[in-house]
Amino acid sequence: MSLKLTHELVAKYQEQVESDPNSCLAMNACWKVDPLEMCIRRSKVIETNHIFTHKVENEGRPVTNQKSSGRCWIFACLNVMRIPFIKQYNLDEFEFSQSYLFFWDKIERCNYFLNKMVECAKRGEEVQGRLVSFLLHDPTSDGGQWDMLVNLITRYGVMPKKCFPESYSAENSMRMNRILQSKLREYTRELRTVINKGGDDSAIAETLARQMSEIYRVIAICLGIPPTNFTWEYYDKSKAYHKVGPLTPLEFYNEHVKTVYNVEEKVCLVTDPRPDNPYSKAYTVDCLGNMVGGRKTIYNNQPVELLMNMCSESLKNGEAVWFGCEVGKRFAGKLGIQDLDIHDYKSAFGIEVNLGLSKADRLIYGESLMTHAMTFTAVTVNESGDPEKWRVENSWGEDRGEKGYLIMTSKWFREFVFEVVVDKKYVPEEVLTVFTQEPIVLPAWDPMGALARENKSNKL
Repeated sequence: MSLKLTHELVAKYQEQVESDPNSCLAMNACWKVDPLEMCIRRSKVIETNHIFTHKVENEGRPVTNQKSSGRCWIFACLNVMRIPFIKQYNLDEFEFSQSYLFFWDKIERCNYFLNKMVECAKRGEEVQGRLVSFLLHDPTSDGGQWDMLVNLITRYGVMPKKCFPESYSAENSMRMNRILQSKLREYTRELRTVINKGGDDSAIAETLARQMSEIYRVIAICLGIPPTNFTWEYYDKSKAYHKVGPLTPLEFYNEHVKTVYNVEEKVCLVTDPRPDNPYSKAYTVDCLGNMVGGRKTIYNNQPVELLMNMCSESLKNGEAVWFGCEVGKRFAGKLGIQDLDIHDYKSAFGIEVNLGLSKADRLIYGESLMTHAMTFTAVTVNESGDPEKWRVENSWGEDRGEKGYLIMTSKWFREFVFEVVVDKKYVPEEVLTVFTQEPIVLPAWDPMGALARENKSNKL
């Protein structure tokens, strides 16, 4: 049976709204005010403070800003990495170059995509089939996952931001991405034509090499070409002069960064409560990666309580934590508060919002997915040792929250955090052994791969 919206039925709906004083007041307020701003609970704002029982010794400065790009995963990683680096070198402030990793990710990501298009063609995937159609929808995105960062850093290293600063297209990536998307779709057609005409592997490789030379030119023009060698000069807190180099970015990482932050010693844990994806299993997402021959993106699925405990233990020991979440739900963006009770939708709209489904059902019905990566720098634990609230370093500049830092309740963590990265030493052996399993392959469009498909900042 279907419902037809008759004039009588619509008139009834209208009468219900207009006869309700709360609905009329809310309608008047929404005429001039953002609906989310209207729903903010003043009482929750008043009781919010950035005082924590455990906090990393020195948070990084300055507060970073990814601008109009989807580079949150890179910013979050480099924000975590710089904290022990700043301490090691006695610095007042420091930033690693986000553009440097962004450059190499774009190069590697485009090459990875084209090679996947060859693979899809060879295994009989139709252009208009769901997989290839999905991949062609956004052939190159700004987002990424932890294992992709490991690929980039262990191959290309890192460098100070002063040695490779931001460009327009790093901070505003849309125009560059549209050029790359257009060419990658064109190149996909060309590759399939070569394969359909019986071209052998050498013909395919020759085509790929020519295509990638054009891709490299576009990215180099938009982002600049990173130096192969650099010299880093700096003053420490005592104003003493220091000079490091000349050396390569990989030498810089291996000799000066890896000793305080080794990306290969960190592990990625996720929490996916969908019934079809049991805990203590390893997962990956089809066609999700950024480097041909690089490590796979592996998800070690565990209950959310374990993720919270691992994060808490890390912060108690002064080590910040990279994490992925769905940033937009139950979030007062300007105030920087992530709290299930920060919005009173019921009073304003007469309905509940975001929490009508369980976390598992939100993933199943398209209501939830990972959209943003950030950094935990502090936690408050209660007398029982359970974490209650978290301090979050974001990458949206200083004009949100407490000079760029957000605050998150553990209730919010349970509902909207999906992924954390901690050092192996905090993870039980039985959890680490999950990484030895052959991963279960999730489809390319699975929501657990969404963080790697972000193309813009999710500023709210």
